[in-house]
Amino acid sequence: MQARFLSAPLLIALIAIALGSVIDAVVKGMAPQAGLLHLLAWRFLFGAILAVIVFRQMKRPVPTAEAVRFHTARGLIQLASAFLFFYALMHLRLAEATTVGFTAALMVPFVARLILGEPISPVTFLATLIGFAGATLAVSGQPEAAAQGQRLLGLIACFSAAFLYALVLVMLRMRAVREDAVTIAMFTNIVPALALLPISIVLPLLSTAGLAPAFWTNPDWSDLPLFLFLGLMGYSVWFLMTLAYARAPAQRLAPLEYTALIWSAILGAAIFAEQPSWRLWAGALAIIASCLIVAFEDHFRTRRQAGLPASDIPE
Repeated sequence: MQARFLSAPLLIALIAIALGSVIDAVVKGMAPQAGLLHLLAWRFLFGAILAVIVFRQMKRPVPTAEAVRFHTARGLIQLASAFLFFYALMHLRLAEATTVGFTAALMVPFVARLILGEPISPVTFLATLIGFAGATLAVSGQPEAAAQGQRLLGLIACFSAAFLYALVLVMLRMRAVREDAVTIAMFTNIVPALALLPISIVLPLLSTAGLAPAFWTNPDWSDLPLFLFLGLMGYSVWFLMTLAYARAPAQRLAPLEYTALIWSAILGAAIFAEQPSWRLWAGALAIIASCLIVAFEDHFRTRRQAGLPASDIPE
């Protein structure tokens, strides 16, 4: 019997998570100079072009009007979440923003309670309290006085982004049928791209004709290759994660999401000279433990309701 330390799906997921951390680092480095709106608009435009090509090549069916309405609303919420998280990256340490982002998993049960009426178990409630206590510890370091105001805005933006991402996840659970991943990826990119079309296409064209508003400033066109890189990387992360989840149970892959903290800490130290404090690591461990408790408690609650052993429940 040949021993295998890493199966292909796990390795694919690890690569995707590492690429996601690279995207965050690129955004953190680029956004202050390139402009956050320019970065978002062109990143989603290039991502949308690639997503539509894949959608057409794989001959997916034309979405229904109901699906278009649903995914349009979801795409706009996801755009708001991306904007807030990218804004947070500009004002927080890379590992700190990643740690706060983990709280999205803790918010899902409460958002599902509000929208779907799903019950919240005492275990989930207690784990959530522990997780947010960990988040409080993680962000409790004292910044320099000059950066306190910007850091506070960054924290507010990051927690808001996590809440909106939790809402997006719950919205996907509202669908009665299994979602087609290629279609989801297309809407995830094309809705923000269309919403930001005035930033990426319309105003630059008006500027060329001398008709743009006085406040408008064109992007630095030398940044376009980096915008293209972000679009390709963003779609690649989705594609690789889709491959991984198609080949392994979600319960095996979900804990790997937290390796993003390791990558963020490494990239933050190497590129931005950031040194995560012990509070951040301790808080992150509390958040990760809480998320795993919530995930497995939900799995075993399903087992009790079904009257089946956990190994017999489809992932």
